[in-house]
Amino acid sequence: MSIQKKVVIAILAAGFIALSIGLSLTYYQVRNVLTEAIGRDFAEIAKKSAERFDAAVKEEIATIRRLSEDPAFVKALKENDKDTLGLHLTHYIKYAEEREFRRQWQEIKFQNKVKLAALIKERTGVVVDPHSLFDIQVKRIHEYKRQHLNALHVITLYQRIKKNPNLDVVPRTVVFGGKAAPGYFMAKLIIKLVNALADVINNDSDVAGRLKVVFFPDFNVKNAQTVYPAADLSEQISTAGKEASGTGNMKFSMNGALTIGTLDGANIEIREAVGEKNFFLFGLTADQVKEFRAKGYNPRQYIESNPELQYVLDSLIYGRFSNSDTEMFKPIVDSLIHHDEYMLMADYESYIKCQEEVERAYRDEERWVRMSILNVARMGRFSSDRSIRDYAEKIWHLKPVRIEVE
Repeated sequence: MSIQKKVVIAILAAGFIALSIGLSLTYYQVRNVLTEAIGRDFAEIAKKSAERFDAAVKEEIATIRRLSEDPAFVKALKENDKDTLGLHLTHYIKYAEEREFRRQWQEIKFQNKVKLAALIKERTGVVVDPHSLFDIQVKRIHEYKRQHLNALHVITLYQRIKKNPNLDVVPRTVVFGGKAAPGYFMAKLIIKLVNALADVINNDSDVAGRLKVVFFPDFNVKNAQTVYPAADLSEQISTAGKEASGTGNMKFSMNGALTIGTLDGANIEIREAVGEKNFFLFGLTADQVKEFRAKGYNPRQYIESNPELQYVLDSLIYGRFSNSDTEMFKPIVDSLIHHDEYMLMADYESYIKCQEEVERAYRDEERWVRMSILNVARMGRFSSDRSIRDYAEKIWHLKPVRIEVE
C-alpha cells in the first residue's frame, strides 16, 4: 500500500468517531460506507477498533425523553410505579399483563388520536375517525424512503374495496407528511400523488368510513408532538441498506406505535429491542438487494407475475387519480417499470402481506395494546443518557462524579 493511501486511510480513521456522532450513524454503518468507498484496507483498520467503539455508538442519539411529548403516557407509568422514569423502562414490562393498565393505555392513545384528528381537520378540512387505525409515515420525502410504496398499498386497499363493497377491512386513516428538496422533481411528484389519492378516495362514498388519506402540511417538530403520540402504525419502509439510522422510527416506537418496516437503519436495533413478535417485518435484506443488483434486477418480472400489482400500476397509467391525465404520474410509473432503483416491485407483495398481518393484529385489541406497551418498555436502550454513559465508560474512561446539592 502506498504512503499516500496510508495517509488517506489514517485521516479517515481519525475522523471516524466525529463522523459517526455528527451523522447519527452507528459504528458499522460508517465502517461499511467507507469500506465500500476505499476498499479492504480501511476495513482492516476499522476491524481493529471495533471493540472500543461498538458499545458507545451502536445505538445513537435518540432520547427516551421524547416520551415527554406525551405526558399522559408518562403519568400512567408513574402512577403505576414510583420509581423514576429513565433508563430502566424494562421495569414496566410487567404492566402489559395488567388489565387496568392496558385500559388506561388504550384510552390515552385514543385521546391522542382525537387530538390529531382535530388538528388534521383544522389544517386540511379532512374529517378522520379516531377509532380507525392511524397508519402514519412522516419524514423527508425521498424515493429511497418509499412513500410511493405506501401509496401503492393505499391504491391496493381502495381497489379491493371497490371490487368487493362487502369486503371486511379494518378502517384505516393513512397519514403522510414531510418536505421535498426544492429541486427534487420525483419527491414533489410523490407528494402530488398522495394528494391526488386523497382527492379521489376521500370523496368516494363506496369507501367512506373504511379508508381515508391525508397529506399533513408543513410537518415539523412542533406538529410532531401531536403526530407521534397518535400513531398506531409507524411506516419505516425504506429500501434495505439505504437508511443511515433514523430517529423518527425511535420516536414512534417510544410513543407506543408499532412498526412495519424493513431490516434497515435503526429498524434492526428496534426489532432486536422490542422483540420480533412486536415488529412487522417485510422485504429484502441489504445483502439481497446487492445480490439482486449484481445479477441484473428486472422489475418487470414482479409486475408480470402479480395481477394485482399490474392493476395498481394501470390505475396510474390510465389516469384513474388524475382526471384521466395519463401523463401526470408517468414519470413514477416509468421509473418503477424500467428501473425501480429502490426495488418497490420486488418488495410489493411482501409489503401487502405484511399489511394484512397488521390488520389481523389490530383486530385483537388486547394483543395490540400489549405490543404497544412492550414497544415503549423496551426502548430504554435508545436513551441519550445510556449513550453518553457508554461514551464516558468505553471511550473517555471516565467515572461519574456525585454532586451534592444543598
